[in-house]
Amino acid sequence: MTNDAIIYVIPLMGVIGLIVMAIKSAWVSKQDAGDKNMQELAGYIADGAMAFLKAEWKVLSIFVVFAAALLAYSGTIHEINGREIHSSWIISIAFIIGAVFSATAGYIGMKVATKANVRTTQAARTSLKQALKVSFTGGTVMGLGVAGLAVLGLGGLFIAFLSYFQDLGDNSVKTAIEVLTGFSLGAESIALFARVGGGIYTKAADVGADLVGKVEAGIPEDDVRNPATIADNVGDNVGDVAGMGADLFGSYVATILATMVLGQEIEVTDKFNGLSPILLPMVICGFGILFSIVGTWFVRIKDDNSNVQNALNLGNWASMLITVIASYFIVMWMLPDGDIVLRSTVFTKMGVFNAILVGTIVGAVMSIVTEYYTAMGKGPVNAIIQQSSTGHATNIIAGLAVGMKSTVIPILTLAAGIVTAYYFAGLYGVAIAAAGMMATTAMQLAIDAFGPIADNAGGIAEMSQLPPEVRERTDNLDAVGNTTAATGKGFAIASAALTSLALFAAFVGIAGIDSIDIYKAPVLAGLFVGAMIPFIFSALCIQAVGKAAMEMVQEVRRQFREIPGIMEYTAKPEYEKCVAISTKASIREMMIPGAIALITPVLVGFIFGPEVLGGLLAGVTVSGVLMGIFQSNAGGAWDNAKKSFEKGVMINGEMFYKKSEPHKASVTGDTVGDPFKDTSGPSMNILIKLMSIVSLVIAPFIVGKTFGESNNQSKILMPSNCKSMSTCDMDKCATLSKEECRKMCEANLCDSSEKAACMAMYDSNGKFIGSPKSECSNESTCKEKNDTPCSKGDACCKSKKM
Repeated sequence: MTNDAIIYVIPLMGVIGLIVMAIKSAWVSKQDAGDKNMQELAGYIADGAMAFLKAEWKVLSIFVVFAAALLAYSGTIHEINGREIHSSWIISIAFIIGAVFSATAGYIGMKVATKANVRTTQAARTSLKQALKVSFTGGTVMGLGVAGLAVLGLGGLFIAFLSYFQDLGDNSVKTAIEVLTGFSLGAESIALFARVGGGIYTKAADVGADLVGKVEAGIPEDDVRNPATIADNVGDNVGDVAGMGADLFGSYVATILATMVLGQEIEVTDKFNGLSPILLPMVICGFGILFSIVGTWFVRIKDDNSNVQNALNLGNWASMLITVIASYFIVMWMLPDGDIVLRSTVFTKMGVFNAILVGTIVGAVMSIVTEYYTAMGKGPVNAIIQQSSTGHATNIIAGLAVGMKSTVIPILTLAAGIVTAYYFAGLYGVAIAAAGMMATTAMQLAIDAFGPIADNAGGIAEMSQLPPEVRERTDNLDAVGNTTAATGKGFAIASAALTSLALFAAFVGIAGIDSIDIYKAPVLAGLFVGAMIPFIFSALCIQAVGKAAMEMVQEVRRQFREIPGIMEYTAKPEYEKCVAISTKASIREMMIPGAIALITPVLVGFIFGPEVLGGLLAGVTVSGVLMGIFQSNAGGAWDNAKKSFEKGVMINGEMFYKKSEPHKASVTGDTVGDPFKDTSGPSMNILIKLMSIVSLVIAPFIVGKTFGESNNQSKILMPSNCKSMSTCDMDKCATLSKEECRKMCEANLCDSSEKAACMAMYDSNGKFIGSPKSECSNESTCKEKNDTPCSKGDACCKSKKM
């Protein structure tokens, strides 16, 4: 197959995914939506979710227009201090398309979720099997929508940009990929606001509903008498569906793009005109959509006694296994035989496949470890339950300890994965490992989105006062959904960590820096500031939830106090007022955290230069990954500790159930953990990726910039003779090819004479021979400098054999 053929197959995979999505969405719509009361309640939820999205889009549209204008202006700058910049105003178009696709992915998921929830409730009146089929099909629509739009967007735009920039010759591919970063920037920008805004919305409603409804009024969760219950169920959709969809859409795009950026630095001779390292991640993820569709066929149960979790795991493992097997043949077919070189690291196509395998294993281990720390019946959750017997404070202490301990194995797994992937295929291996991990995103997201649909279904069953067996079936699905949500977050954190490292490597290459020296004071300062950002970001998110929850609590108390008959079912609560509170608060409070993520790398990059910005990114990535794991796992463990009381738990030989004192302590822990696991924790993934992508976009404009110096002052001179050129520079040249040295000269802003002098150090075959006009060409002079003469006797080389 030729390059012309394979490049068109990529967006075709996305189209296939979207077609299957449409078919499954139509099937969900045809299912029975239940009686009039159920449909009315579902209508409230759908209307509330759409009201939030419209309010959010209204604000974000202003941001998108402003940001696109800035990007369009930056695209008109083609030269800085004599250095050519490969960019175009088209990057603004890519940004807008990325933002629109991200918002569309969230909308598709939310729309089908608000249809599937009531239909799952109705299906649960028949059997658990049918309820799982409806809810999981709804989740599949979300997964295929996200993956399909991502592959279609990236593949389609890459084709369009290659055609548009074809007149640039050798720079056409590089320019096309640099402009394509705008697509990822648009996707991640919307994802951040959707995740943070949706997280604030859902947890403000959840905390308000729990504090007044469960603790003060003593009514069950999702009771129709609770004024905040509709807002709580709306929150499940805007946070856990629309927010999560935009989040994973951004991760999917960023992972593929980071691999493409590194792939364009690799020069190979292949059947795809040298594009195989660039096309490989898109091809793998494109086929991953097909394998995810196959995986959904394995998700089925026989009866109410079947294990739902095992059915979901079977589908997930099946899609991952097929993807790994297929990746071997794709890599063997696309990449050339022999050595592949990226930044002096040599590897083979077998090493690339091994890196993909490593990424898949890391994702699986992260999911398993997360499940252990958050699932009911496991040691960590049981420890929280036991400590709930002595009060609220000990429950909180136990949850914090579980969250902190849960970082150990995931971080060691990530570290091992990074080192192993790098060993097999260098930085390209780290990037392709993340791409391999994300290839089955459609399946992963289908499992994740199934959870909030099941949660909503249980809420509608409770509000509709359906028979106990219906709620029992929906609770079964909801319990599994809580576990899949937690494991999904572990998977997302792992992919974000690997993706951020790949983006970081791409940034270093484009910014023209060879290393980031933390011995330098400005770089060390940047490292500390970067490590601080996830803390202030989390603080603002949690604070926003607290403020909005206070408004919600006051409103719920007011309605209980001023509307007689609510508790007796003779009066209807004013649900819309609670929905309005969450909507306004989430839109208002999401702006500052979003601004921090977008503006900080721009300020640091243009004021302090790329090396300090690199230190900032390193600090953000390490701190953000730790904070994300800690908060998500602590919140998930608190949640399932509370849910364990619904079936009864044994503490010191005595059984305790709902409304007992230990249960009340567990409700407090769950309330504290809500913003951890659904607001600030998941937002860490987008924070670290978005800051890396912003840095990648501005990298061409800050090349050579150092703190306190202009671009002209900061360039590194490379004189032609050995006497004035330091031995360390000579050593570096000796490790580079002629083409790599040329790129280094351009990155360091060398003028034409300096560049010519550097090129003169290589023979006609591109081999380094040292300076032909050395001032220290005789052996005695070299010995005086404690150097040794080169083999040709024309340069001093410090302990270096040429």
